[in-house]
Amino acid sequence: MRGPHNIWRLIRTGATLERTGAMNVVLDAFEAPPALRFVAHALGKPFQWLGYKGDPAMPPATRALTALGPAYIKFGQVLSTRPDVVGDELAEQLRVLQDKLPPFPRSVAKAEVESELGVQVDGVFAEFSEPIAAASIAQVHRARIADTGEYVAVKVLRPGIERAFRKDVDAFYFAASIVDFFAPGARRLRPMEVIEHFDGVVRGELDLRLESSAASEFADNTADDAGFTLPAIKWHLSARRVMTLGWADGVTLGDNAALDAAGHDRRALGERVLSLFLNHALRDGFFHADMHQGNLKVAANGDIIAYDFGIMGHIDEYTRRVYAEILFGFIKRDYKRVAEVHFEAGYVPADQDVDEFARALRAVGEPIFGMDASHISMGRLLAYLFEVTERFGMETRTELILLQRTMVVVEGVARSLSPHVNIWEVARPVVEDYIKGSIGPRAVASDLMKTARVLARFGPRLPALVESALIAQAHREDPPKASWFNMRTLLTVMVGALIGGGLIAVLEWLF
Repeated sequence: MRGPHNIWRLIRTGATLERTGAMNVVLDAFEAPPALRFVAHALGKPFQWLGYKGDPAMPPATRALTALGPAYIKFGQVLSTRPDVVGDELAEQLRVLQDKLPPFPRSVAKAEVESELGVQVDGVFAEFSEPIAAASIAQVHRARIADTGEYVAVKVLRPGIERAFRKDVDAFYFAASIVDFFAPGARRLRPMEVIEHFDGVVRGELDLRLESSAASEFADNTADDAGFTLPAIKWHLSARRVMTLGWADGVTLGDNAALDAAGHDRRALGERVLSLFLNHALRDGFFHADMHQGNLKVAANGDIIAYDFGIMGHIDEYTRRVYAEILFGFIKRDYKRVAEVHFEAGYVPADQDVDEFARALRAVGEPIFGMDASHISMGRLLAYLFEVTERFGMETRTELILLQRTMVVVEGVARSLSPHVNIWEVARPVVEDYIKGSIGPRAVASDLMKTARVLARFGPRLPALVESALIAQAHREDPPKASWFNMRTLLTVMVGALIGGGLIAVLEWLF
């Protein structure tokens, strides 16, 4: 579909950007070169009258994207997680994008539920409310299950939303190809990467089974976290276009007056939100990446309830260890160690000077630690850190950018509850506990155990490998060096498998 027929969509988009005053904002954020600026204005200025007017009260970028509709709103929300691409200023504007759209009728939602689940809504639910929230992709209804009397939230995708998104995403790909052609070396652009990232996020959100799965995994990981609960997924009432989960009763975390009236300790809540996020990111490597006040409530018993699992972050175990060592190094103000960790992880090219890099990191850390504790921001620290590492040749790591963006949001939530929350006081025990468990002797033993298991898997295949190698050798006229290489490789595998089996036995006995 990515062809010239998308030009009309791009003209309408350009016209809206021009009419709302967003065109130059976007081009400046992407540091677009003159050739790309010429093409963009050529597609927009002559056709301004075709563009949507939008809400003049909004900043230009959010005004334009909101006027252009659901796919553009979601695109803006995803871009807000990539300040490395659009810059900090535009990312900040996009972060406040609202996707409160007119709901579709309850009768249509009920028909969607019946079609997707193969049930009669009035038979399964004793109550099924009008829409209580309507976003760009789906809307939510409050319902009561007839058999149990339990109240639940039923999330239903908008009718035809998949086809509408595919059309717009197709136009985005076409626009990215134009950018690639006119600005192949433009800094920050990486247009195809950005669209592919967006496409992946949207595909996940357009299949509610994936969101249900993410919520289920998150619930398993956090089952023992004190003061934190998640609404349970109702799998028998969930499918690709419908998701049903327990109803979350509580006070929205952004309503300080209501929290005070309910007798909740706002400072304790702020500290708990922060420590929970750090635990999820470091301990589990799987965190809620949209943890703003609108997705958090406080139950009557003081538990924090999280919901809306459309955007989740994942960090592999190795990256978590590196990230924890970097944070711990900054906490200890050991900039040389922070620099060494970057080099050991391969984040900074080996031809750079580690001492010079350490001095650059000191310039990042010292001004922050010289501030009053209530103003120290871990999110700001990570943002400055990424700026320095980029200067020293570190490639952008999307998972860390998402982590940094979420860290900024979570810090904002914590400080909105209590301006005097000391971010580092809360972070230090979490990071120290993680380092003790992941970098100490038990962690080494655990790593050896995993390595031994991998090696031991070759055990059952050894006889067949030896036989096939010997038969192949007998029928082949290989140079002696090659023959020895083949046999040496085989012997290495055999010895590794035997050692692996022995290590497993020893480690299991010790631990």
